[in-house]
Amino acid sequence: MLETSARLLKLLSLLQVRRDWTGPELADRLSVDVRTIRRDVDKLRSLGYPVTSLPGATGGYQLGAGAELPPLLLDDDEAVAVAVGLRTAAGGTVAGIEETSVRALTKLEQVLPSRLRRRVQALQTHTTPLTAAGPTVDPETLTIIAAACRDHQQLRFTYAPTQGEPAKRLAEPQGLVHTGRRWYLVAWDVSKEDWRTFRVDRITEQPTLAARFTPREPPAESLGEFVSRQIASNVYTHQAVVTIHAPMQAVAERTTPTSVSLEPIDDNSCLMRTGAEALDRIVFYLLYLDLDFEIHEPQHLRERVGTLVTRLQRSIGAQA
Repeated sequence: MLETSARLLKLLSLLQVRRDWTGPELADRLSVDVRTIRRDVDKLRSLGYPVTSLPGATGGYQLGAGAELPPLLLDDDEAVAVAVGLRTAAGGTVAGIEETSVRALTKLEQVLPSRLRRRVQALQTHTTPLTAAGPTVDPETLTIIAAACRDHQQLRFTYAPTQGEPAKRLAEPQGLVHTGRRWYLVAWDVSKEDWRTFRVDRITEQPTLAARFTPREPPAESLGEFVSRQIASNVYTHQAVVTIHAPMQAVAERTTPTSVSLEPIDDNSCLMRTGAEALDRIVFYLLYLDLDFEIHEPQHLRERVGTLVTRLQRSIGAQA
C-alpha cells in the first residue's frame, strides 16, 4: 500500500487526467477503501485543491477551478512537452499569448530538473522555426471552444465565411485541429444538419455556451484527416479527384495536408483530392509532382489538360 504522501500525489495525478471519478474507482486504483479516499480528498482540500464532491449512490469527485492555482503534477515527458509548447507559443498563431508564454516558461524552467532542462535546451538550440504571416486567434476563444468540446455543450457564434455576410451559427463542437498556421473547429452545424469545418479566426466574437448535447459519431476516424479533406478541396471553386501512380507515402512527402487529401488504393497508387480557384493551378500542381496520374473528375479538367497537351505538342512540332 502506498504511504500517505505518495498516495496523495497519486490521487491528485488521477484527478488531473480525467474529469470525474467515482469513489470506488479511485479506491480500486489506489488499493484502499472508500473511507480512505474521503479522508485523502479532505487533505487535498486543506492544501488548496478544489476537489468537488459529485452526487450519486457511489459518490464521486472532480478537480475543479479554485480561487488560486494550486501546483500541477507533471511527469518528465509532460514537463518537456509543456516547455516546448510554451516556446512555440511565444511565436505562434494565438493572439496576445507570446509574453504570457515567456513568463510561464521562465517559471517552469526554474524548477525543471537539470536532466529535463538539457532536453528542452537541446530542442531549442537545434530547432529553427520557419514562421509565416497569418491570422491569429484569441486564446480565450480557443479555451471556450475546447471546454465546450470536453463538456459536450453547444456553441453559439457569429461566423464570417470566405464569401457572403457573417451569420449566426449554432453548433455541436467535436474538436479543434491546428494545421501549423490556422485553427479549425470541427462541429455539427445544427441548422445545416451536417458536419462543418470552421476557421476559428473567422469567428468574429467569443462564442457563448448553449445546451448540452449527446455526442455524435465523429465524421471521420481522424479529425485531422477530415479537416484536410475539407480545406484541400471543398472550399475551392474547382475540385479534382485524381489517381496518382505512386505509393501514398511518396506522394505525401511532396504535398501538404492543407493542399491535398490522400487515400491509399494499393501499394503503388493512391487517390488524391485537391482543389483550386483556377483549373490551370490544378494542372500545374499535378505536373509539379512529377508523377504519373489519371484524372477522374471533373470532366472540364480532363478537357483542359487535353487542350494543353495539344498546344505543347505543336510547340515542338509534334502532331496531336
